[in-house]
Amino acid sequence: MNARYCSLPQQPAPAFGPGLTAERLSALISGRQMWVNGSVLHYYFFDDETDGSVIPVPGTDETRWVSWAGSKEQQDVVRDCFQEWQDLGVGLAFAEVGDRSEAELRIGFQLGDGSYSTVGRDALSVGRGRRTMNFGWDLTASGNRSTALHEIGHALGMLHEHQSPFAGIHWDDEAVYADLAGPPNFWSRDKTYYNILRKLDPGEVNGSAWDPQSIMEYPFEAGLILEPERYRAGLQPPGALSPADKEFVHRWYPSAGTPRPTTLVPFRSVPLGLGSGEQADLVIEPLETREYTVGTFGESDTVVVVFEEMGGEPRYLCGQDDGGTPHNAHIKVRLVKGRRYFVRVRLYSTWGSGETAVMCW
Repeated sequence: MNARYCSLPQQPAPAFGPGLTAERLSALISGRQMWVNGSVLHYYFFDDETDGSVIPVPGTDETRWVSWAGSKEQQDVVRDCFQEWQDLGVGLAFAEVGDRSEAELRIGFQLGDGSYSTVGRDALSVGRGRRTMNFGWDLTASGNRSTALHEIGHALGMLHEHQSPFAGIHWDDEAVYADLAGPPNFWSRDKTYYNILRKLDPGEVNGSAWDPQSIMEYPFEAGLILEPERYRAGLQPPGALSPADKEFVHRWYPSAGTPRPTTLVPFRSVPLGLGSGEQADLVIEPLETREYTVGTFGESDTVVVVFEEMGGEPRYLCGQDDGGTPHNAHIKVRLVKGRRYFVRVRLYSTWGSGETAVMCW
């Protein structure tokens, strides 16, 4: 039986301004979809009887309405897979919520619509009433648990491993198109190219070497891969988190056992002193309720995110990415006296003097 494959929603290639150095561009590409470390990603399962949409019936001109709700057994598989990622000791946390407006990740189980997820911070651009993740087949069936691990990997910022430019895969293109056009996937040529044949930029991939054992690797039957020769008979990853998968998430999301964050006081700048890919964590405890501006200074590309502490955990308020632009990230946000806020700044790269700072006013 042909394998069912995850199909990432097609996104336009990122557009950066002209004149960027190769080093700066590589840093922007590799980090643009990653969350700031220390984030709590809240997930929600669609469960209302009106949650659903109309999808085409494969092989016909007909459509049908299908619910997004899933059974408790299906949800439990996803919960268990979130916990498996969490148990790696990464600097992210996952929390289930019952209100979709509080969730960065919103999950459906619409059968027949395929399995997919937005990649990393792309979830923040998806409307509150829409899915950022879907499971299109029964996760409780034998061998299907790996689908949930795979889609959560996308939500963390990981991409498909077989699209790595380091893989050295030579496809039988027409055989791939023909295989995916039939059941159970019924993919168009565009979807097949985007999710299988297209090579990623070297800066986008999970590492500098191909990992055929990765949870982000598809299984492939015989006759689709021409080279490397040992995979002509097929490629069957184990469907578990590989050592390279774990190294990737620990590199981007190291354990958050760090000292108390620096306090950010209005009109007093704090030097960052960050290297490429590093992060600074700060806290604001406002003495008055008003609109504040939080911003960075210096010749740098950064992501700045503001969280509010609610129920003992950080809740995302707003953020800005100034990557590839000539200006710095400045966020206007209303802060309330007596509450606690976290500011997290992740650096892509610096140029010029390399000196960077953050301030609120």
